[in-house]
Formats: sequence, C-alpha cells, structure tokens
Amino acid sequence: MSINWLLTNFLAAFLLPPLNAILLGGCGLLLLKRRRIWGKTLIGFSLVALWLLATPYIAGKLLDALAPPYRPLDVRDADAIVILGGGTYHDTLDYGGDTVGRLTLERLRYGAWLARRLHKPVLVTGGAPTGGRPEGPMMRETLEREFGVKVRWMEDCSETTRDNARLSAAPLHRDGIRRIYLVSHAWHLARAIPEFEREGLRVVPAGFGYSLPSGPDLMDLVPNAKALYDSSLALHEGIGLIWYRIRN
Repeated sequence: MSINWLLTNFLAAFLLPPLNAILLGGCGLLLLKRRRIWGKTLIGFSLVALWLLATPYIAGKLLDALAPPYRPLDVRDADAIVILGGGTYHDTLDYGGDTVGRLTLERLRYGAWLARRLHKPVLVTGGAPTGGRPEGPMMRETLEREFGVKVRWMEDCSETTRDNARLSAAPLHRDGIRRIYLVSHAWHLARAIPEFEREGLRVVPAGFGYSLPSGPDLMDLVPNAKALYDSSLALHEGIGLIWYRIRN
C-alpha cells in the first residue's frame, strides 16, 4: 500500500462524515463542564450536520453541485475515450482474487457503451494505491471479456487522479491524440478535467449519473446510510479539488 495514499486518506477522513461530526460532538461533550453553552452548541451542530448529510436531498445537491453541465456527445468531439478507475475489491472469494470495484465497474459500463456508439479507441487508467493487483489490467480484462470492447492503451502505475492524467497523457500524445472523452462519475469530473487539461489534452466531459430535476418527496428528507456515503463522496471531491488548486 502506498504510504502517501494512506496518509492523505487518513487525514482526509477527519474532515469527512461521519468522523467529522463525531469529533465535533466529542469536543462538545468535553466542553460541557467548563463551557456549557459552547458544548451544547457543538453537540447540537454535530447532530444537525449528521442528519442533513445523511438525507438523500442534501447528498444529491452536493453531488450535483460538482457535476459539469450535461451535454450530448458527438462522434466528432474527440479522438479517444479515457476511463478513470474508481477502486477495487481485494481477495474476493467469488472471483478468486482482486477485481474491479463498484465505482470502476459503473465507469467501465458507460465507457463500453460510448466505445460501441462512437467507435473510438479506449484507454484505461488505474494503479494499486491500496496494494494488490493494479487496477488498469483488471479494467482491461473486464472491458474485453465482459463487455467485448478492445482496449488500446493501459496505464497501471497511478495512485491519484493527478497521476491518472500525467501517466495517461504520454501514450496519447505519442499516438497523436489531442482530444479525449473523459469517462467518470459526473461528480468526479470537476477535479479530473483540469488535471488532463494541464497535460495538454482537450477534454470533452463524458460524465454519467445525471437525472432529470424533480422536487423532493418525503423519503428524500429521511436519513439513510447511502445518502451519508454520497455526502462523503461529494465532500471528498470538494476537499480534493481545493487541495489540487492550492498545490497548483
């Protein structure tokens, strides 16, 4: 496992739900004896924040805020399809070892659909920041065996989205590719697009996960674990976006 990846994600966990709300509430408990008003305020704020972040309505708004505007894709827009990895499952009994995770599989499915529709060559990118097999070869195997889509380029050394862009740009430039469809979840593209553009590529967003706007219903205001996970994804991307801009 990469030490840099582990350290970055360990520190980020303190800023993400549910740990950020738990820590805030814990600070409130410690303050109850000496600063009762402040303690009650922090505890109340942590509970309200956890409640809101766990509601589908708030989680959806956070994810939507990160996504670029939806636009139909045209065959003339770009020359290749780049699919970003999104995590793996390690040591699975059912598959007999490592395999692509849920987020990666969703990206591969959409990338395969685009490849059949647009007839463009495909690059997959993903390393092994958590150990095990690199993601790139597993992505290629899944695309070719399960979706029937050939992969022309594969990158398997990246640990971050920034690495995805840096290590994928070289083979694309070498083959004269300057314009790409970038495939990932729509909420991930705000961070991914600038990284690929920094490498001299023109990026056409190929995000997915968009839905028609509709008003909230009662269940959108009822907290659940899935919504809390979605809020964590959104805040993770927001923190990553700020961090990349600071480093730039």
